[in-house]
Amino acid sequence: MTGFTERLGAVLAQRRRDGLYRQRQTLQSAQGPVVRIEGREYLNFCSNDYLGLAAHPRVIERFREAAAEYGVGSGASHLVCGHSAPHHELEEALAEFTGRERALLYSSGYMANTGILTSVLQRGDYVFEDRLNHASLLDGGLHSGARFQRFPHNDMSALQVKLEAAGGPRLVVVDGVFSMDGDTAPLAELADLCSAQDAWLMVDDAHGFGVLGARGVGSTEAARLAPSSVPILMATLGKALGTAGAFVAGSELLIEGLIQQSRNYIYTTALPPAVAAASLEALTLVRNESWRREYLANLIHRFRIGAEQLGLSLLPSASAIQPLLVGDAVRAVGLSERLRENGFLIGAIRPPTVPAGTSRLRITLSAAHSEIQVDQLLDQLAACWTAD
Repeated sequence: MTGFTERLGAVLAQRRRDGLYRQRQTLQSAQGPVVRIEGREYLNFCSNDYLGLAAHPRVIERFREAAAEYGVGSGASHLVCGHSAPHHELEEALAEFTGRERALLYSSGYMANTGILTSVLQRGDYVFEDRLNHASLLDGGLHSGARFQRFPHNDMSALQVKLEAAGGPRLVVVDGVFSMDGDTAPLAELADLCSAQDAWLMVDDAHGFGVLGARGVGSTEAARLAPSSVPILMATLGKALGTAGAFVAGSELLIEGLIQQSRNYIYTTALPPAVAAASLEALTLVRNESWRREYLANLIHRFRIGAEQLGLSLLPSASAIQPLLVGDAVRAVGLSERLRENGFLIGAIRPPTVPAGTSRLRITLSAAHSEIQVDQLLDQLAACWTAD
């Protein structure tokens, strides 16, 4: 007991010294461009509610209706008696929307990625992952038992060398939109390379789904890829759709294989039916209200132009994720705290989430923000950056 206590204490003390200690903040309001914490309102520029659907009246009302009809909990795993009509309807709609034969719901994005990779891959296979992939993808690859290799970020030449040196089943795994940098994977090049090398491609489109593409299908649609070019497509429901959970879309064979083998799917309680029903309503809004994506794209352009004029060092990103590179972790935390004092909520991202020396403010924009709010953000960033 003493050994565990001492070790945990030392780890926490070191994190505090390094400026890496993480703390939660308790919201007293719904997600939105303005949130309330400890009785004070803040302009919120750190949420992944990209289309402003988390508190949309139609999504909330559909949740209420489904909760009244199906109850609050699902009661069991999908394979016992937890798979309800709203789950089935949502899976059917997601398959149709993404152009795949089938879709399968998971309770979270982390569970989906680790569940997919540990089911599809076996010992002796190869899995190649972008160095900046999300932690869930890296963990899934490492735990799969396959021969795990990382390649430099978006470096197709390095990936080609690795693919050519490997034999047997090979899976290439990338984020569609990288969560901490905001840039996109070169999906067209990746698809061509995987096709030439007879390898499978998996795309985690958590931050592209609902936001990118003419219809909001995501980064694969924006890259004009046929569904067959990406055998495994994963995305989450808790970002653009504003609800919770995740899904994988692909062939009949893939989905049936996951139903039979994925421990993360088999051994967990299904999402509440009301969440599935609310997600389906949000997906309908994504289909029918393209203005949300168009307006968000205009906000992103406005913000980047303004940041450039102010000399702020944004990373190259055309997505809703707009990281402001700071470098030092302690300085990033200081800037985040100063912005919060002035009524702006922006998270400081530090190691181990990002490499040492690349700490940043992760600014996220939403279709729920106004142009005035974005201009206010720019003014505050300039003032805090200059004063630092």
